[in-house]
Amino acid sequence: MEWKTIILSLLGLFGLYLFGTIFARPLVLIGKLGLSLVVGGILLVLVNVICGGLGIHIAINPFTLLTAGILQVPGVVLLVLANYILL
Repeated sequence: MEWKTIILSLLGLFGLYLFGTIFARPLVLIGKLGLSLVVGGILLVLVNVICGGLGIHIAINPFTLLTAGILQVPGVVLLVLANYILL
């Protein structure tokens, strides 16, 4: 092999490494946010099933999913209290 080919191959591998490290962190954050949204959705469904007999129903929309997903259990309690106070 020629030296040019070896040097260009090493530069290409270094470029792939930089590309991977630059774009890996946002993908991890998006994955964590997606997991939080799923957990928040499950919590909202559980609250709707358990508290449905008491007349408490929380609509599942992007705002409530973000609130329940980011804040988890305190967010769901906040939504239940807001629903109880406002309605």
